[in-house]
Amino acid sequence: MTLTRTLVRGARRGVTLAVLAGSLLAAGGAAALDNVKMMIPANPGGGWDQTGRALAAAMQSAKVAQSVQFENKGGAAGTIGLAQFVNSAKGDPNALMMGGMVMVGGIELQKSPVNLTMVTPIARLTSEYLVVVVPANSPYKTMADLVAAFKADPGKVSWHGGSAGGSDHILAGLIARAVGVDPSKVNYVAAKGGGDQVANIVGGHVTAGIAGLGEFAEHIKGGRMRALAVSAPAKEEGIPSLKEQGIDVVLGNWRGVFGAPGITVAQRDALVAAVKAATESASWKESLAKYGWDPVFLAGDAYQAFVEEDTKRIAGILTSLGLKK
Repeated sequence: MTLTRTLVRGARRGVTLAVLAGSLLAAGGAAALDNVKMMIPANPGGGWDQTGRALAAAMQSAKVAQSVQFENKGGAAGTIGLAQFVNSAKGDPNALMMGGMVMVGGIELQKSPVNLTMVTPIARLTSEYLVVVVPANSPYKTMADLVAAFKADPGKVSWHGGSAGGSDHILAGLIARAVGVDPSKVNYVAAKGGGDQVANIVGGHVTAGIAGLGEFAEHIKGGRMRALAVSAPAKEEGIPSLKEQGIDVVLGNWRGVFGAPGITVAQRDALVAAVKAATESASWKESLAKYGWDPVFLAGDAYQAFVEEDTKRIAGILTSLGLKK
């Protein structure tokens, strides 16, 4: 599936490192890593879990990893897993951790004592638009129906997404602001994990759900959820965008991978080369199509600069929405 490219700012800065990755590959710098230890700082079933396992499969397909061992450690927008990774993986050239915009928001909102300056940025991988859904038997047939109920009594409409401060929470706040509701009045219910969120939505325990389009795709196609809008600039998979429905909001959720604290530049560059090779494999391209992810590869120093810029951007959004205390 071809999606409109998002988060392209800074892509040109990644060209040098992409060339470097290619030269490392040519020089044998992407020889298969030993057992890769992949920290997924979320429960199974969500976007980080999908991305981490897809990357691992691609690394093995590209023969740049001999084996991959996973650890799921969910909670607090990934900061529990981040803290464990910071404390246990220092100096390990075979350790990787998934992360992204959700973690940036969670760190800011929760004033986490650990942050992304404590790990080694390797590569930004994907961007994905978000989808707003309701249970299949919901009385809200359109986004206009949902917005009308939300404006009438904000507290009665529960928005169910990932961790507080993450992309799902931000989207709910941006929708509120766009339709004239005080974002601080959003009744946001954070899920424990992807599987928990699906069960709550399908079971009708919440009014609406927000997640990456790929996370809900099978449930939408299977008729268990009704998709009302996507956060893309235009229609995706037959689902109208918020913007097309008079709600001036566009938001893409990026995900990337980080190395351990304290690794050398050479070790970082070897990981960049391995991840770059994986993203050029047929296995990875199949995952992009399956989940509807945008490839937005950006590596090393350019990725680090992007993370620093996005941290400032997300902090500003959370403050403007009244979500950051």
